[in-house]
Amino acid sequence: MQPSAILIDRKDNVATALRQLQQGNSVQVGIEDYSVTTPLLQDIPFGHKYALKDIRKGETVIKYGEVIGLATEDIQQGQHVHVHNIESQKGRGDKK
Repeated sequence: MQPSAILIDRKDNVATALRQLQQGNSVQVGIEDYSVTTPLLQDIPFGHKYALKDIRKGETVIKYGEVIGLATEDIQQGQHVHVHNIESQKGRGDKK
């Protein structure tokens, strides 16, 4: 069976969906001897991120072991993480 999502680094607080994920399902991701199972609170589109743990407003969002932005609102474990609730510190490609 193909994995549903990917986790690249133990420091990551988000995982990336490798296919469309459905609200209410639980997704397990892991690396080496670390794994986390997350019940999804929302549908997660292919290629988008979801929170592996609660992320408070102003906290860093970490993907691939690197900070990719700051949470602009509280994000619950299992919630969709995208431009509506994080702001990049390096700018966004969809804004001029």
